[in-house]
Amino acid sequence: MAHLNVAEARSGFSEIVNGAAFGGRRTVISRNGKEVAAVIPIEDLHLLERLVEAEADRQDIEAARAAMTESGKNINLKDLKKELGL
Repeated sequence: MAHLNVAEARSGFSEIVNGAAFGGRRTVISRNGKEVAAVIPIEDLHLLERLVEAEADRQDIEAARAAMTESGKNINLKDLKKELGL
């Protein structure tokens, strides 16, 4: 994986994009020594988005399961809508 500062990335931007698009290269861009961005192949981005969505789904399921074990009064959707005036 290549690491470039902003000035280097700016001067070679077309090459960086082509490297990602056609060569699968990943390039990390830094400013003042701190990593601030990356140019990655679109397939990597799509994979990352699927992983983020899967993790959010997993957290939602975990929260729902925890809520189902809570004690207290249960209310059905029809009654909840009525109570909320919907």
